[in-house]
Amino acid sequence: MTIAIALHSDEVNNLNISLAQTVIEKLRQEQAILSHEQQLRFEIDFPRESSDPRELSEIPEIRLWFIRLDACYPWLIFLLDWKAGELGRYVAMLVPHQFSPTEGIQYNPEALEIFVMHKIFILSRWMREQEISSQSRLKSMAQMFGYELDDGFFELIE
Repeated sequence: MTIAIALHSDEVNNLNISLAQTVIEKLRQEQAILSHEQQLRFEIDFPRESSDPRELSEIPEIRLWFIRLDACYPWLIFLLDWKAGELGRYVAMLVPHQFSPTEGIQYNPEALEIFVMHKIFILSRWMREQEISSQSRLKSMAQMFGYELDDGFFELIE
């Protein structure tokens, strides 16, 4: 069951993450995080001028909202609907990038590497605390961004 969080300009402009917090905290209280893995989507409604060529991830106000959300829930990518492109869009909100109409999102390679490793460390610890098997999930996430992690790496961080 997909969960959609509607994000409007009022929430963005006021850095109001309360709707997202309500949804996430409800899942936590119901101990339903694992059963909602990769089921969260954001429906972003942010008005722009018709001449504005920017993607949503290139709008500073939206990026700042996502930075605030990520600071509160650094493990949130566990819930994002990867198949619907939510992981890529979420990462674009947090990692410097260029957008090409022909090649799509092109992340800054060093920033992406730092981001991916940061998330691997956060998720590895968080998933252990939640008693969720993590190695294959984390390998899959890293692979989505072009990184291969071997088993020895996970032995080092556990």
